[in-house]
Amino acid sequence: QVQLVESGGGLVQPGGSLRLSCAASGSIFSIVRMGWYRQAPGKQRELVAFIRSGGSTDYADSVKGRFTISRENAKNTVYLQMNSLKPEDTAVYYCHAILSDATSSWGQGTQVTVSS
Repeated sequence: QVQLVESGGGLVQPGGSLRLSCAASGSIFSIVRMGWYRQAPGKQRELVAFIRSGGSTDYADSVKGRFTISRENAKNTVYLQMNSLKPEDTAVYYCHAILSDATSSWGQGTQVTVSS
């Protein structure tokens, strides 16, 4: 079992930046991939970015060049740096982990609102 706790959401103006954090605890040695999803009102949850245990990353086309996913192993934490935010980035952002037994864990979500 892995527990995930997100933080860092909030209200930001278009063009601004936010950094989300996801702290993992529990069986962290079993994590093979961690990432961020988001869900806007009335829309399906979508993958934003992920980082594999080996360090490689991937991003949704809509955030490439604006968002950066990274991790700090000493703190068992994954970050999502979001720059040049747009109103369409408004959503609840969820941290997600895939474990070596093919199960997964979700965080509780953090609201990001981009509005003037």
